[in-house]
Amino acid sequence: MKKDTVIELKKPEEMFQDSLTEILRKGARKLIAEAVESEFDYFMAQHANLVDEEGRHRIVRNGSMPEREILTSLGSVPVQVPRTKDRGSKKAGNKIHFTSAILPPYLRKTKTITELIPWLYLKGISTGDFSEALAALVGKDAAGLSSSTISRLKEVWQEELNKWEQRSLKGKRYVYFWVDGVHFGARLEKDNQCILVVIGATEDGTKELIAITDGYRESEQSWLALLLDLKRRGLAHGPKLAIGDGALGFWKALPQAYGETRRQRCWVHKTANVLDKLPKGLQKKAKQDIHQIWMAETKAESEKSFDYFLKAYGAKYPKATSCLEKDRDVLLTFYDFPAEHWVHIRTTNPIESTFATVRLRTAKTRGSLSRETMLTMVFKLCLSAQQRWRKLNGQEHLAEVIAGINFVDGLEKEKEAA
Repeated sequence: MKKDTVIELKKPEEMFQDSLTEILRKGARKLIAEAVESEFDYFMAQHANLVDEEGRHRIVRNGSMPEREILTSLGSVPVQVPRTKDRGSKKAGNKIHFTSAILPPYLRKTKTITELIPWLYLKGISTGDFSEALAALVGKDAAGLSSSTISRLKEVWQEELNKWEQRSLKGKRYVYFWVDGVHFGARLEKDNQCILVVIGATEDGTKELIAITDGYRESEQSWLALLLDLKRRGLAHGPKLAIGDGALGFWKALPQAYGETRRQRCWVHKTANVLDKLPKGLQKKAKQDIHQIWMAETKAESEKSFDYFLKAYGAKYPKATSCLEKDRDVLLTFYDFPAEHWVHIRTTNPIESTFATVRLRTAKTRGSLSRETMLTMVFKLCLSAQQRWRKLNGQEHLAEVIAGINFVDGLEKEKEAA
């Protein structure tokens, strides 16, 4: 046989590797498709009540976008995103379109497979728990990916979380804290468990995940333990302002750890609490009136709108006005900070927007989630979301806030007086 006619055959292990990769690639495509469909169903449910001028559903499915390929550590994986059609008239305002957060138009590649798996899981794959998600991705009979291998992967994620929870915070400085106790639709090991979350703004305006832990009913004890742990790990100075909802546990714990931090109540939470105490027929108008309070250009204008709301609704709906009035001071604290920061510090939106997806995922979980599983899910999701958090506006004013310069109606006091 001539030398140039010899065909070099692949080694058995190379052939096996090719087969395994193909299994992985097919599994990834299936899970991505399932995750996007779950996301699309949620989008359609949110807009199910919209109708066009003829009484038909305004938002309908309109096929799919052209197929494209995502580059993963497994190679190229073809994906497709559903497309919608908005049958509303031009008078209805901006057209509504479905945009996948899982597969945004600009996404062309993912990270490693160990990051891809929890990313898919956290984005809404309804496959039970981590083990089932991994089995669906790699195939139940894939050699080398036994239950023990899956357990080791889970241990890696847990170890990452443990190291992150013990990292040093020495020398760190945060200007603002956003805090919340996040509750999920899924059943946890303890009925009263929730996840306590702290996001901070650094000296250069970068938003950063600072802490996550499980707590009991957002209690004072749970929040105090979290804050004191931050101090123990080196966070000597508290933020200049903390933004949160009305959970009394955090506000009672805060002065015990960082006594100089000022308070700002979240306007989104407060608005929802007030509207809940009004008839549905009045809620649209009341929401507009509340909006006038916290969108006023000056604190004096805000006070006038505040007084108007109390007079307009107080006689018939005292519970609603009392709910608003009792937190008057801490609802208007933001006027003492730079105007460029107002859009960031009037609400806890950085936390709310991040956890919208994880709530969707856990709502599909049939069984009870363990503490470790839930914390790992939250940790992975937050690290993924953190890469997309935008910096604060008016970054040049952060040093002034740290230095204690006074602001009046969003302007430096000296400049305002001039």
